[in-house]
Amino acid sequence: MTNLDRRALLQSLAAIGAVTLAGRAWAAPQTNAKLLVVFLRGAHDAANVIIPTGSEFYYSARPSLAIARPGSRPDQKKLEALALDADWSLHPAFRDSLLPLCQKREIAFIPFAGTDDLTRSHFETQDTIELGQSIHSTRDYRSGFLARLAGTLTGTKPIAFTNQVPLIFQGRGDPIPNIGLNVGGKPAIDDHHIALITEMYQGDSLAAAVQEGFHVRDDVYRAISRESDVANRGAVSPKGFELSGRRIAQVMKGGYNLAFVDVGGWDTHVNQGGATGYLADRLGELGRGLVALSDELGPQDWHDTVVAVISEFGRTFRENGDKGTDHGHGSTYWVLGGSVNGGRFHGPQVKVEEASLFQNRDFQVLTDYRSLFGGLLGKMYGLNSSALNTIFPTAKPVDLALV
Repeated sequence: MTNLDRRALLQSLAAIGAVTLAGRAWAAPQTNAKLLVVFLRGAHDAANVIIPTGSEFYYSARPSLAIARPGSRPDQKKLEALALDADWSLHPAFRDSLLPLCQKREIAFIPFAGTDDLTRSHFETQDTIELGQSIHSTRDYRSGFLARLAGTLTGTKPIAFTNQVPLIFQGRGDPIPNIGLNVGGKPAIDDHHIALITEMYQGDSLAAAVQEGFHVRDDVYRAISRESDVANRGAVSPKGFELSGRRIAQVMKGGYNLAFVDVGGWDTHVNQGGATGYLADRLGELGRGLVALSDELGPQDWHDTVVAVISEFGRTFRENGDKGTDHGHGSTYWVLGGSVNGGRFHGPQVKVEEASLFQNRDFQVLTDYRSLFGGLLGKMYGLNSSALNTIFPTAKPVDLALV
């Protein structure tokens, strides 16, 4: 078979299903640490997720979207924000999911976090974050920051829970496996095709990598199938991200310790809702998914796991004429896990008032995402400054004492 035929066959098989896997020669991990990055694509409205309920300006800027202060609606407690401290509260959609984790001090929040990218473009800023490179240099789209982390550590098993390998895992090293979580059927490449491909690569330098890729695919499918079997015995079927959280946990318990998943649907220009409505429903699903992840991992694995929840930017602090919010700048990041130094806010902050807005419209960015991740990864993996500079060139790591 010619190289062209080989390429055409692989392209056609890749188009059949969501699974795109290739091999990797794994070394024994040096640490039990697991990292999952959850990317909320579409820019979630941080000001209505971690809510500045101590700010009078918040209530004047959001006449229809603002969430009621804790204790202000005794007749409708479920519509009240959930107090975290004197200045900040949690959206009420998290009452039965993330609030208990907050009370166990397993969630830390970093307000005023984000990038120095001012384009307010979803695609531009998502690329900025996933690449982890300086915005003042030429972009290298074959070098995402999680791929550089995987290349720096001696023992990792990375995986992306996405339909295609995301930019954050693009690299020049061994291919990273990926799998879409919204696919429940059998792998599209059957045993007949596997035999054909294996024969095609026999004697080729890529033969071992291709074979390993099929092993990875089968491992992931078996893990997901076990979960489906349990649900089919009469258990309540989880929906949306709750199901994804359990699937991710099962795969990560199987040995994958560096993972990425993206969750869409956060671009809320119109009819965003307040304590109830569109955003509240999305937050409820997200919260249940993160708790499902924690539950499915179990105490020991949850203790070793750090989950970072990020988004490309925040949204305008003032609501717009369509009862929504537009593209902004600063956001709030979350870090969860059994050993996270949670129950508090980390990083520099300013009083939330009109005078402190960036360009009179958005939250400021006081904590750069590269500095945040640099400090976090340094603590998690014991990386020195040289290694961190490989992952985030020109960025200065900042230890926010998250772990």
